[in-house]
Amino acid sequence: MRSATPGTNTGMKTRLVNALTSGVLGVWVAVLSACTAPPSRERIEVTIPPGSTLEAIAESLAVHGVIRYATAFSRYARMSRGTDSIRPGVYFLERKPLGELLQVLKRGPALGKLVVPEGAMLVEVAEAAERALGMPPDSFIAAAQDAKLLKRVDARGGTLEGYLYPTAYYVPVEITPAELVGQMVREFESRWRLEWTRRAKGMGFSRDELVTLASIVSGETREDDDRPLVASVYRNRLERGMRLQADPTVVYALGRRRRLQNRDYRIDSPYNTYLIDGLPPHPISQPSTASIEAVLDHPPTDYLYFVAGAGGKHVFSNTYREHLAAIRKIRRPRVSVEELEQ
Repeated sequence: MRSATPGTNTGMKTRLVNALTSGVLGVWVAVLSACTAPPSRERIEVTIPPGSTLEAIAESLAVHGVIRYATAFSRYARMSRGTDSIRPGVYFLERKPLGELLQVLKRGPALGKLVVPEGAMLVEVAEAAERALGMPPDSFIAAAQDAKLLKRVDARGGTLEGYLYPTAYYVPVEITPAELVGQMVREFESRWRLEWTRRAKGMGFSRDELVTLASIVSGETREDDDRPLVASVYRNRLERGMRLQADPTVVYALGRRRRLQNRDYRIDSPYNTYLIDGLPPHPISQPSTASIEAVLDHPPTDYLYFVAGAGGKHVFSNTYREHLAAIRKIRRPRVSVEELEQ
């Protein structure tokens, strides 16, 4: 039998390698296709903490339904040399092929910074989101009326006012209003302590009522030393059946911040605590943990009045006449008690 020529052997080997390579690639493509979750435009929030291992990242992606199999993603990332280049952060991911998904994770989220100040009203949070992220305020406010979220936090009002926790948020610039509102509510829930619900019940408050009073405290002061005393004034007034007469509720009734005038205190609104008894229908701003704790842990006092003094500190009084004297002392030019009582 004649032996094959060298050229013939080379050609056969080449065809064999090509066939094997095509077969392996075909199988690998089939495996990747099987491991990729069905494409979807739904955006899924996934947080990758700093220092996460590839296995932990893959497991999180699988648990959230972004991919089907964590092991397949880990192997693909290693083959693609992407094990050390996945960036931590908060992602809003769509289901897509593993290669595209890995590229998204290697680029990292493009983040914007949104600061929600303590005591900010819903409309002010919406305006802050517009400035920081270009988000239409109307869309944000509509997202803050989500029925499922309202039920989840057991809010009394028709919005999530009071439950958009005040802090700094670093979020993807393409985040949607619904995603942003959801993240803020989850931040509130993560900071809420179960003991607060129990203690609020012991005070005769629901959680929403506790948040409502704390939101008024946040509207009155940012001074940590004053918070518990302000809270004690409002608790004392409620226990005595006195109206709260809280300026922040008048501001909320007006819908905008400005220096209050005498006629403003007569505005007909269910939020105006100069005219209504008890608490307003729902929170009027986003309270901080410090204000919630101030309502729960305020010291026992006989204070029923306070007035802002120099530097934002407050002067507290037990009686109305003491209160008027404190106002007269703070204000310049001096006015008489009789003029203040008019």
